[in-house]
Amino acid sequence: MALQVNIHEAKTHFSRLLAQVLAGQEVIIAKAGRPVARLVPVAENRGKRLPGTAKGKIIIAPDFNEPLPELIMEEFEK
Repeated sequence: MALQVNIHEAKTHFSRLLAQVLAGQEVIIAKAGRPVARLVPVAENRGKRLPGTAKGKIIIAPDFNEPLPELIMEEFEK
């Protein structure tokens, strides 16, 4: 269950709340009783990335480098 605190309490006790987050507790920060933010630990690095793991999954259209149609170019110029 997440701990919910108001903004004033979060500002006043930020270090204590961070310690609770590091211990695994989720902290919800609320304004006038409505949740507006969530403090959670940053996810650990998932490991080393391996080049080529997306090979065959990405398709580039044959006309990728072709000029955009005139109608679309006019929209950029507005």
